[in-house]
Amino acid sequence: SYTGGHTKRVSFFSEMIAAELDLDSRTMMELRLAATLPDIGKIGIEDKILKKPAPLTPEEFEIMKNHPRYGFEILKHVESLKNVTDGMKFHHERPDGLGYPYGLKGKEIPVIAMIISVADTFDAMISTRPYRKGLSPMLAHQEILKHKGTQFSSEVVEAFDRAFKRSTMYRFEKKKIDKKAS
Repeated sequence: SYTGGHTKRVSFFSEMIAAELDLDSRTMMELRLAATLPDIGKIGIEDKILKKPAPLTPEEFEIMKNHPRYGFEILKHVESLKNVTDGMKFHHERPDGLGYPYGLKGKEIPVIAMIISVADTFDAMISTRPYRKGLSPMLAHQEILKHKGTQFSSEVVEAFDRAFKRSTMYRFEKKKIDKKAS
């Protein structure tokens, strides 16, 4: 039930971050599409894990860590989506190499994936789930800044920080998505 709103918010936040990075129009177009796909691989995850009203066990989390790979398997045969699927496939990788599912690090991770990672994490932190209340946007912002250069790309976090300070990222409203979608 949360996936639709989460997807719209991740796309919205990703575009705001990307606007601060002065990306070319092709990369922006690929980002718009890629930012709607990060969770498509959750189709391959059992509902008892996806809908669990409590934190995941370590074993369940290991299963969940496969969703980027599953999403890639679903879309890999569409050649025109290669750069888009890379954004989806690598959005849980980290500059320090401690991400998943491949353990990539630094420049091995496409910029689109690094943007989606920050946007996805920010939204996950501010969203209330059955097993926990969401953080305030200000606290989530501080958490993102705290992990600059380790969990998140320094360049992308700096862009996120600029977007956050200049915008309504922290006052996300449905009507903003509706305007973007038209």
